[in-house]
Amino acid sequence: MEDASDTDRTSTATRILDTAQALVQRRGYNAVSYGDLAAELDLTTAAIHYHFPSKADLGQAVVARHRRANAEERAAIRARTDAVRERLTQYVDLYAGVLKDGGLCLCGVLAADNATLSAEVRREVQGFFDDQTDWLTSILAEGADVTARLEGCESPRQAAQLFLAAIEGAMLTHRTPRNQLRTYRATLRGLIDTIAP
Repeated sequence: MEDASDTDRTSTATRILDTAQALVQRRGYNAVSYGDLAAELDLTTAAIHYHFPSKADLGQAVVARHRRANAEERAAIRARTDAVRERLTQYVDLYAGVLKDGGLCLCGVLAADNATLSAEVRREVQGFFDDQTDWLTSILAEGADVTARLEGCESPRQAAQLFLAAIEGAMLTHRTPRNQLRTYRATLRGLIDTIAP
């Protein structure tokens, strides 16, 4: 049976992870310190080190948790509809939600800081992108022949890589205050129209 102190530790760790993810998505990995987290959470840096001894430990935990949550979201999309177009639209909406909240894709931000990440965090980030590519490949392989519609794509995997690159890149180019969500969705809707008219 879990006692109150175990519950408090879990709750504090969860708050740290939530805050770290939000700050990284808005500022970038290297622009977030334990001091920033402590100030946001009204904790001491020692309390954060208790749960996550190093920033590499924290980064790895944030990405691993994000991968699990994202896997659940993708599974829910697959369960809700069999239509490729609707699945792709709902998938884009996951990213649009992050943009609406003022951030960028967690792993997209981390990939930009790749040279300064620990090996453990880099592996988690690469795993995230592998997860996305594998899922999109399976979705596109179930639909009509997307390779015939996307010039230069010889397989559903190449089409998946193109789609993921467009999602991530469009987050960067549409991260402006004016009509960011509308233009982001419109940009990706054009690609979806090509893939699954």
